[in-house]
Amino acid sequence: MSARPLFIGSEIFRHSSYGRWHPLRVPRVSTVMDLARAMGWLGPEQFLTSPRAKPKALQIWHTPDYLAALQRVEETQVATAEDLARHDLGSVTNPVFPEIYRRPATAAGGSLLAGELLETGGIVYNPAGGTHHGMPDRANGFCYLNDPVLAMLALRRSGVRRIAYVDIDAHHCDGVALGFHGDPDMLMISVHEERLWPRTGALEDDAGGAALNLPVPRGLNDSEMALIREQLILPAVTRFAPDAIVLLCGADGVTEDPLAHLELSNNAHWAVVAGLMGLAPRLLVLGGGGYNPWSVGRLWTGVWATLNGQAIPDRLPAPAEAVLRALKWEGDRRGKSPPEHWFTTLRDAPRDGPVRDLVRERVKILAAR
Repeated sequence: MSARPLFIGSEIFRHSSYGRWHPLRVPRVSTVMDLARAMGWLGPEQFLTSPRAKPKALQIWHTPDYLAALQRVEETQVATAEDLARHDLGSVTNPVFPEIYRRPATAAGGSLLAGELLETGGIVYNPAGGTHHGMPDRANGFCYLNDPVLAMLALRRSGVRRIAYVDIDAHHCDGVALGFHGDPDMLMISVHEERLWPRTGALEDDAGGAALNLPVPRGLNDSEMALIREQLILPAVTRFAPDAIVLLCGADGVTEDPLAHLELSNNAHWAVVAGLMGLAPRLLVLGGGGYNPWSVGRLWTGVWATLNGQAIPDRLPAPAEAVLRALKWEGDRRGKSPPEHWFTTLRDAPRDGPVRDLVRERVKILAAR
């Protein structure tokens, strides 16, 4: 295993889209690759091209019938009524598009590879990963496969027993919760917006003893996330003493995201990344949600900087600024006149605020479990 963090990516994410009006029409992974390279933070010695997972490898979680349907739909570009009813292929949220199998299989291949690379320790970053809603026999919530589950099963195959899975995406990780329900060697911590789709992950739901679910109210700010980090996430992971940590660092909790209603800055996410580093000999960081191309690209590039101990400058150099100025966000009013700091900085201004009693109470309840 490399002594330096490894970045897994692929050009398929530059050239594929879920469709013109889908939230995942925006470039994300390619922006992070381009920005990290423009900053001089990503040389060839740290970059690995993600392999495309073969159906047999995916069968450690997904059913053969579903994988066959996914490949057939890619080949024909047609989802039948049965595909829709049984596998939710061809729905508004999980549409048919040209790379409907190849793109998720590449993200999943990166996570499977990460599980193998981490056998002897280290840090791996797969920003294309994080499809935590995928179910064994159907697509779910933009997720055709469930690469976090696949990554953790690959870690288990590499001899890793105790895994701490931390998910700070705005949406609850319903697919991962299903995959590891009741697993005594799994600690799942999910911080997600309450009453947001899929409306799972209630405070009292402990996934058979495997999970700490923290639904948070709308408007969650940096100060509240700092409390959650210091009083729940880091102490719980430390007590659990995991062999590996998997962090799903969804970027949809920031103020600028169009699908959630939280008020975080990207500083909150980077602080969670920094806090988890060193708490286990293995760390895998995945992407997840995030539907504003500028906020996702800036946040996830900052994750890579954090993993490498790189200082984030106040003002981006010209090559990095050019990457951000070249982005387009069709179909959203904010894409027509983005604020200047979306082009010139990575770091948001902090979004501190009062810590509400509800957040304190829920953290206290979970911390006592």
